[in-house]
Formats: sequence, structure tokens, C-alpha cells
Amino acid sequence: MTQNSPVRPLGVRENFVLDDRIRGVPPGTAGLDSSLVGQQGWRPADGRMALPVLTLDEAAFAANRDLFLRYISEQGVAVAPHAKTPMAPDLARSLVEAGAWGTTVADIRQATVMLKAGLSRLIIANEVGGSGGASRLATLAGAWPDAELLVFADSVDAVNALAGAWRAHAELAPLRVLVELGAGRAGARTTAEAEAIADAVMATGGRLLIAGVATYEGAAAQPAAGRTDAVISDLLAMISDMFLRLRARLGGQAPLVVTAGGSIFFDKVVAALSPVVSRDGNATLVLRSGAIFFHDHGTYDRSLGVLDARQGFAIAGEKVSARQSFRPALRLWAEVLSRPEPGLAICGMGMRDVSFDQGFAVPLAIHRAGKLQAGALANAKVVKLNDQHAFLALEPGTDLAVGDVVEFGISHPCTCLDRYRVIFGLDETGHVRHAFPTYFG
Repeated sequence: MTQNSPVRPLGVRENFVLDDRIRGVPPGTAGLDSSLVGQQGWRPADGRMALPVLTLDEAAFAANRDLFLRYISEQGVAVAPHAKTPMAPDLARSLVEAGAWGTTVADIRQATVMLKAGLSRLIIANEVGGSGGASRLATLAGAWPDAELLVFADSVDAVNALAGAWRAHAELAPLRVLVELGAGRAGARTTAEAEAIADAVMATGGRLLIAGVATYEGAAAQPAAGRTDAVISDLLAMISDMFLRLRARLGGQAPLVVTAGGSIFFDKVVAALSPVVSRDGNATLVLRSGAIFFHDHGTYDRSLGVLDARQGFAIAGEKVSARQSFRPALRLWAEVLSRPEPGLAICGMGMRDVSFDQGFAVPLAIHRAGKLQAGALANAKVVKLNDQHAFLALEPGTDLAVGDVVEFGISHPCTCLDRYRVIFGLDETGHVRHAFPTYFG
């Protein structure tokens, strides 16, 4: 869909030094302040940058950001985007500054990264383990006393570990705990188990507080689409029921959070949970979608096609195509290294460089001497990856030469971004505008 309002540009606050040990940085570059990267004239299509390299179409990311934030605003819900996808504080911050409720992380170390970047409202969308994890979380909370932390718990054992750590640190403010129910991954499997978790939290003498209820519906997906619908519907119904049980326990004055929603079934979450949350008057439904802001040419493209089939996306009260509205923002650039057979090209990109767990990269375009070659890659397909080679099957007569730069779309941002220390943001001309550091550990 077309956006009428101007897209807010991305900004960078993380400052660091670039040199040619980093993917993408041209050979001979040393001691370059990252704030100066936009002045270098780097452009992956012309082969000057070290390839392979992953880039972010900044305009596409910003448009996806503004579109999804518009959607949640119109639906009356909130979002805490999952930062594990890029682990890039600048990108996480851009979402909060544009209107996101907070930020989601998967573990304590990721929380540290975001807290150091100034992002202080965090959902730790996972259990932290036993006494060791609870103690580490207490140390983190002590170092950041003004942070607003919410953590998952799906067992009485997990609650007891957290309570023990918080009793040992009496100076800490009470920890807010989200009772997690689930299917297919972590999470209590029954309402009775969830009630026992709530009982355990309330028995801590105020050291832990019930913050609400949580789930991740994506883990409930089944091989059969019809079965997926049933399992997710049952899970969300259990979440709704548990939310009402918690409200009855706590009374109407306690603010509660209900959180679910990845990048595939967020419409189901909104449809199932928004009515009960909105009627409550003192609760917030928080989605945790993360990959939606990057989209892709593979698994998320297909998933949004399924979402469209169930007419799950609406803007301004009208059903629109999510698949056509969101734009793939990531590109992988690699050179042709060899043309050993007429129908085969070997590109300098492999399993060390690109995701492959949910489909291979998709060849999009050829750039020769920095110039786009129109229509040159009809029906080309990646059919195999080695560690550092991609096998690109070609139709007879495809004009693809050694040294050409192939622009690929990727499938599954989460397992592609984590291969890169720096994400280079491109402007509308394909030149590097920003360098976003990542902190995958």
C-alpha cells in the first residue's frame, strides 16, 4: 500500500571504528569512524565493498516500521518488537522512538545490550532457568534500578528460584513476572499449572509481583494448516481465561500485561485477545513481532501470503494485502566466482554468510560494473550451499559472467543477521548511509 505521510529516517547513536576485518568494509580501510561511513561512497553493487555482505534498505525498514505501528495503533494494541532479530540497538531504538511500547529480548545478556543503549522497558520473553539465572537477573536489576523488567515464568520451580534471588537482594524493587502458557515450546500446558505459578508468585511476600500472562503462539504451528488454527485458537482461549483469573485474583487496580504475537499470527492474537483486554480498562495487549520490520523474500513472504488468505491485515478499517504492503528490507550481495558449466554459476556466498534453515536465498538482480542488468536472472535458483559457495542454477543462455555481483533476497532474517557484526544501511541510490553494529555475542 502507499503511505501518504513522510517516512521518518533512521538515526545512529552507536559509534565505533570500522576496518577491513569487518564484512563489507573495503580492503585497506583502517580506523574509520562509523559516523563517517556515509561519506565514503560505498556501494555493494559495484564490487568495491568486501563481498559477500548483508545490507538493509533503510527506506523499506522505516516504511515497515511506520506501517506496523499504524496497524497496532488502529487496533488499540501495543508492540515490544523482539530485538533478537537484529540485535542492533540503533534499530531497536528507532522502533521505540517511533512509538513502540518497549523492547523484547530473549535472555539476560540481550537485556544488558538494550539497557546500555538506553532502552529501559524490556520483556524478557523466556525463562531464566534456576538459581543461577535468577541470580544473574538480580545482578542485572541491581545495576539498572530504574529499568522496567518483565520476565516469563512457566513453573513453580522457576518462581521459587526468582523469589530466592530477590529475597537475597532486599534492596531490589519487586520483580514483575508474566505467567507463561504455551504449546510446542516452553509454557505451562494447563490452566491448573498456570494457577499454581500464580499462587507461587503471590506467596513471595511481595518480592515478586504478577505482571500478567504471556505466550508465543508461533511455537504451536502444526504441519497441517487446519490443525495449526485449532491449536493456536485453543492456546489463545486459555490465555484469555487465565487473564480473567488473574484479574479476579488481583482486583481492578493492578495494571496487567497480556503479551503474545510474533510476525506470522499476530492478527489471530489481536482478534482473540484484544476484546477481553480492551474491556478490562487497566490492561495492555503487547505484541512482540520483530521480523515483520525486516520482512523477507522467503518464509515471511509466504507466511504473509497465508495471512492474506485469511484476510487478517487491515489499515483504516479496510482489508489490505500484508504481503504487498510490507517490503523486504534485507539484501545479500555476492560475486560470481565461477561459471564451470553452462547452467551453473558459483557465487561467493555460503552457509557462513546467509540463512538457509527456512529456504535458500532468492536471486533478484545482476549488477555488472555497477550497472543493473535488466531482466537477466529469469528463473535462476539457488539449489545448494557449501560453507562459502552458492550453487546458482541458470536457464540456458543466461548472461551471467564471472565478476558480476548478484543481489539476493534472503529467507528468515533471524538466522541471517546473526552472521554479521555490522549491518550496512543503504539509501535509495544503493549507497551506504549508516553502519549499525550488532551485538550477538
